[in-house]
Amino acid sequence: MTEQQTPQERLAAATFEPRQAVIVEKTAKMQPRLVVLALGTLVLAYALFFLLTAKSVAVTSETVTPIDINVGGLALPFGDRLLIRPGSYPLTITADGYSPFQGTLEVDSADVQNRVVNLIPLPGTLIIETQPAGATVVIDGQVAGVTPLTLEGVAAGDVAFKLSAERHLDFEGVITLEGRGITQRYSQDLVPGWARVTVDAIPERARFQIDEQPIIKNNGVIEVMAGEQQLLISAPGYVSQIIEVKAVANTDLDLGTVELVAAEGTLSLTSTPSGASVTRDGQFIGITPVDIAMSPDVNHLIILRRAGYQPSEFRSSLGKGATERRALTLTPTLGDVSLQITPSIARVSVNGSDRGAGSTTLSLPSIEQTIAVSAPGYASVERKVTPRAGLAQRLKIDLLTEEEARKAAIKPQLLSSLGQSLLLIDPQVEAVNEFTMGAPRRDAGRGANEVERTIRLTRAFYLATTEVTNAQFRQFTADHNSGQAGGKSLNREHQPAVDLSWQQAASFCNWLSAREGLDPFYKERDGIIVGFDEKSIGYRLPSEAEWAYASRIHDTDIWRFAWGDAWPPENNSANLADGSSAIVTGRILNGYSDGAIVSSEVGKFPANPRGLYDLGGNVSEWVNDVYRIPVPGEAVEENPLGDDQGDNFTIRGASWSLSRLRELRLTYRDYGERGRDDVGFRVARYAE
Repeated sequence: MTEQQTPQERLAAATFEPRQAVIVEKTAKMQPRLVVLALGTLVLAYALFFLLTAKSVAVTSETVTPIDINVGGLALPFGDRLLIRPGSYPLTITADGYSPFQGTLEVDSADVQNRVVNLIPLPGTLIIETQPAGATVVIDGQVAGVTPLTLEGVAAGDVAFKLSAERHLDFEGVITLEGRGITQRYSQDLVPGWARVTVDAIPERARFQIDEQPIIKNNGVIEVMAGEQQLLISAPGYVSQIIEVKAVANTDLDLGTVELVAAEGTLSLTSTPSGASVTRDGQFIGITPVDIAMSPDVNHLIILRRAGYQPSEFRSSLGKGATERRALTLTPTLGDVSLQITPSIARVSVNGSDRGAGSTTLSLPSIEQTIAVSAPGYASVERKVTPRAGLAQRLKIDLLTEEEARKAAIKPQLLSSLGQSLLLIDPQVEAVNEFTMGAPRRDAGRGANEVERTIRLTRAFYLATTEVTNAQFRQFTADHNSGQAGGKSLNREHQPAVDLSWQQAASFCNWLSAREGLDPFYKERDGIIVGFDEKSIGYRLPSEAEWAYASRIHDTDIWRFAWGDAWPPENNSANLADGSSAIVTGRILNGYSDGAIVSSEVGKFPANPRGLYDLGGNVSEWVNDVYRIPVPGEAVEENPLGDDQGDNFTIRGASWSLSRLRELRLTYRDYGERGRDDVGFRVARYAE
């Protein structure tokens, strides 16, 4: 030791400890191929699981171009199908020319599944052309334009269209538009709408017209629109000729040669006064004013004659197609008529021409003259007289005051030429001339058409006591047959005429007026009633107001039924649907008997207080009025006749086939146009 050691640093023996073995823990390391094997096993297991649970799904779409399918999930293509497990998956399908589809693919538990998705084609462009151009195109009832026409953004599918062009036939068709942004072109030649007509005319300068429109002839051919046409061929100095042409579109028609006839001359002849008969070379031509056909270059003898005037004659010759006007004044032959007039202030007119006041002597032409005498406050008088040359006539006329004349003219009863009795009804001299037609709402059985109306009657009228019979109507229409009901005749002579329309009833009235020299009440055109003349005193159907007044108003009483107010009626009160009518009508008034199964002879049952029969039984009756439902609250109607024209007409009164309370009331209203086996009519006419 080189250094001095301290006590503490002295060496000491160390305790011996045996060396322990050190144990090192080693972590086991997996080999790489084992990892791959494990992963492969897992993938194989999942693949096996997928294959065992996946479903075969085919997604298809009817498209022209291929589709591209994109499923948002695990899906294995397998040919044209997909293997995919059940569930919901986002689905996108696209194809060129179609709107993309985005939706959901639902896969259920079925092993094999098919899903069809409809892709919508994109719009396309359609070009429509026609020959000739300028045709109007109508699509779905709307005008789309004129050709050539380009329509863009047209949806795919069938497009129905119509092409119209002036003087061409319309064409209708359907275009199947593919869409998908494609431009399609459609062309159509329109068929001419005319026929090519070959026609020659003599003379060559002849002109052609259809519907007053000139037609130009080109190379001997004219174009005539299809259909039945009237071709007018004319030339100055010739008689025009009309040819009926049945033209067929786009065809040829040869009419050959048409030779016009040379026209005669025309003499337009008038006379003062007019109405003279005219003869040419002894042949009657007509009454002035008249146009006389004159053979070219012939000297014709013309003679005019009129009663009360001296004959007049002359000769005339006209060239081909020439015209001439001639006016002649006839010389009258006169006769004297002495007039004795009271009062002296009365004015005298002859044929509408004033001849002074009071008594006088007139020299008048020897034809029928209408002499009218009038004075303020007096009823005017007309007389017809035919003066005679060399023979003086005397006519005495005493005017009556208007009231005197009115009373003198009105008779309490008339008899028609058919033997019908008509009674005078003058509301102005009765206790009541203003009344309420219709029924109050509280009236049992009231119909909705029985609206109350205030009526005032001021004109006196005649009303037939009975309905028109078969015998009377057959004098107007010989073969009229009222038929039968339930095997029971309605056609006996004195039964009411039935099974006739309102028009037939009104026409009968006009016929009866003409038979008795009265102006017709009804206006007719081509045999159809088209209105009426309220000033006429000719025969007519009673107005609804007159019918209601005559049947219901008796002094100050207002009747509910044709027999009064009693309900039910006593037996034989009227011809209604009693027990014996059950086999015909099927409905009856229980406990009632009238001894008639169908209609009876007119006038068989009791008359009402006015002496009128069957107003509430036997047959219902046509009246003059067009049917309407009145408006409540209207002003007072004075002498109403209803509308001039209409489709249906009013029917009033009960009949042999009716039995219910509502139908038997005098306010009951029905309507129609055609005949029925229980509807007839009676005639009426104004008294003045």
